[in-house]
Amino acid sequence: MAARHQLMLGMLVAAMAIPGAARANGDLIQLLQTKRCRQCTLTDADLVHADLRDADLSEARLQRANLSQAQLDGANLRKADLSFTSLQGASLRGADLRGSRLVGTDLRDVDLTGAQLDANALEEAHWSGAKGMQPQAQSHAALHNAGVTAAEDERWGHAERLFGLAIRKEPEMTQSWVARGISREKLGKRQLAIQDFTYASLLATKAGEASLALQLSSAAKALEEKTPEQRKSNGAGSALLNGLVSTSQALLPIAMKLFLPAVGF
Repeated sequence: MAARHQLMLGMLVAAMAIPGAARANGDLIQLLQTKRCRQCTLTDADLVHADLRDADLSEARLQRANLSQAQLDGANLRKADLSFTSLQGASLRGADLRGSRLVGTDLRDVDLTGAQLDANALEEAHWSGAKGMQPQAQSHAALHNAGVTAAEDERWGHAERLFGLAIRKEPEMTQSWVARGISREKLGKRQLAIQDFTYASLLATKAGEASLALQLSSAAKALEEKTPEQRKSNGAGSALLNGLVSTSQALLPIAMKLFLPAVGF
């Protein structure tokens, strides 16, 4: 790591000798030497694997920078512009990202444990596989649609978790209960699926959707009546009820249409 930084510094020092060298070079040297670079310009900077733990990058311009696999634990990134920046696989444990711009930011497989984020801050970011995210950083629609995407890829365990988070955000949204029920039925969690469909039926009734409520209660009843032999024959995730839902083939596309597609999946 140290050797890489020394090489980077040497290259940047040489670049500074060239007339018209970008200000970003000087800012990058300052960052690597001091870990303090407020309001600096680091657009398109290559900081792969950089050790920037506890660095002060508040209000920095980091558009399109490559911070993949970087160590940014405890970093101050308040009001930083991270538009289209790659942070894939980076560690941002305890980092302060309040007020930061995260349009098109690649946060896949990032560790955000303890990170401070604004409400719905990840709406326009790519965060598949990220861990430690606070539910308030994502809207119900984003969580629900991420669950739909996971379900379409038949990653049912992940889909179940995402629909559960969506339900925590908006517990009165029938579609998320239905989608989680589908995921649980696919995973063979029949009793939990029955509970989700039953509660979704109650919500549909409350919303005046009598036809949907009847379909959902019938689906729950159909699951209740499945015998072990039938479940073994059809496999976990078989159709819930003829003419109603065939799990992801019917209900999930319906659920997905209720929201604009979430960005980043």
